[in-house]
Amino acid sequence: MQDEKAVREEICEIGRRMYGRRMVAANDGNISVRLSENEIICTPTGVSKGFMKPEQLCKTDLSGNILTAAEGFGPSSEVKMHLRVYQKRPDIMAVVHAHPVFATSFAVMGRALDSPIMPEVIVNFGKVPLAPYGTPSTAEIPDAVEPYLADYQAILLESHGALTWAKDLQAAYMKMESVEFYAELLYRTTQLGGPRELEQEKLERLYQVIGGAK
Repeated sequence: MQDEKAVREEICEIGRRMYGRRMVAANDGNISVRLSENEIICTPTGVSKGFMKPEQLCKTDLSGNILTAAEGFGPSSEVKMHLRVYQKRPDIMAVVHAHPVFATSFAVMGRALDSPIMPEVIVNFGKVPLAPYGTPSTAEIPDAVEPYLADYQAILLESHGALTWAKDLQAAYMKMESVEFYAELLYRTTQLGGPRELEQEKLERLYQVIGGAK
């Protein structure tokens, strides 16, 4: 079991980073961390991620039952997709959901981030697929996310935003930064005439190097 006080403080720090980088507006987005086998700490609804306080965060079990929450600070309905990640991936310890401008623009377009333009992107993600649209606050979004959990580390949510997960919160947040950087590169190179994708020969060589490093 992780130290709860430290987890709450780290979530608030990551929230400030997300807000400072314009990955969320107003009260958008949510963050969660697996505290123990059957407990998570998550951000509350109706609070800006840039101004959260540790005592405002909520604790639930993996079924979504509230274990502790300050008065007036319940978990967001979007915690359902976080819970689905934890239920299907016992190795995952943190989930981040945000609406970064460039990545969300692709999500609203209904376009995945799947152009092989940089070795770093291929090493980090392979690609960032697009999960089909789901009605907010329903099980449709977790159901749409589930098929991608085993093979990917990040996804776009159609007409919604982005979701990343990892074995610690710093890594999950850094993946969100990388997704947004990837999306911005694709957007800007499109304005310049279109990105130049890596040729198949270079991709195969890269896959060989990646495989040899494992």
